[in-house]
Amino acid sequence: MSAPTAPSIAGAPAATAGRAATRARRGPASRRRGLKRVGWVLLFLLPSAIPLIAFVLVPMVGSAWVSLHRWNLISGMEWVGLDNYAKLLGDPTTRKVFGNTLMYIAGYLPLVYVGGLGLALLLNQAFRGRSFFRAAYFLPVVTSWVVVALVWQWLLNPGNGLVNQVLGAIGLPEPGWWTDPTWALPSVILASAWKDLGFVMVILLAGLQAIPGDVMEAARMDGANAWQRFRSITLPLLSPSTFFVVVISLVNGFQVFDQVYVMTGGGPSGASQVVVGQIYDLTFRYGRAGEASALSWLLFALILGVTAFQLHGQKRWVNHA
Repeated sequence: MSAPTAPSIAGAPAATAGRAATRARRGPASRRRGLKRVGWVLLFLLPSAIPLIAFVLVPMVGSAWVSLHRWNLISGMEWVGLDNYAKLLGDPTTRKVFGNTLMYIAGYLPLVYVGGLGLALLLNQAFRGRSFFRAAYFLPVVTSWVVVALVWQWLLNPGNGLVNQVLGAIGLPEPGWWTDPTWALPSVILASAWKDLGFVMVILLAGLQAIPGDVMEAARMDGANAWQRFRSITLPLLSPSTFFVVVISLVNGFQVFDQVYVMTGGGPSGASQVVVGQIYDLTFRYGRAGEASALSWLLFALILGVTAFQLHGQKRWVNHA
């Protein structure tokens, strides 16, 4: 019984060596095929990679280089190292614009999410004219920010604005809105939330329609009321859409600029000035492009940190089932 096994054992090293030799012969050919495949992939990526490199990566590198210099956009650049960052971090104005930006987000995000969720729940019901209302609520999203800001500047005009006329007619105080340091930022928040409600509505509406109907029907048959179904089924299954909305809204909130520039110009007395507005002013109004670039990188670091924190925390509350 042992005789047949001896040749196989003895021949094992030879077979192994043969396979190794075969792999060695095939190695260069396999590498060539792999490189060819990579070349084709890069070729097909070029139409999107070239604009990405030219209009995103190159400007980012250029901005990082400028942030290490003192430059007024006219004369030559002067190397200052990290002085621009140190100056910004010690400047009360920097803390103020970051504070205003965070206050804007704190008012904007709950308002736009709750409003968008309410609209999504309403427009997820079956009734006549539903498609028209969906389109009507989404229309501001595709409208120019300049137009929206000008319309809201008129609506919130302290003298003859429609909002103050309504408030006065029912006996309520008439705020100064964008002319009052106390109400300037809330004015921008109202305009921003109104414009972005349609976007949040569409995302959450898609999430609602992805919830299986049999799950809701089973809960209804088990005796769960509307609030219990909303709290225990709708919100958990809507968490992926909620996560997307929160991330996008936060990133957009940190970069708010257009509506502030048109409605208040950052005033009065800097009460509504935000980070991107300060970057604009430092560059084009005060000729301090180095500090503006440094401030943009501080904003980038903040957005990156907040987004990374959200991506890490989603494991605890986002239900991908």
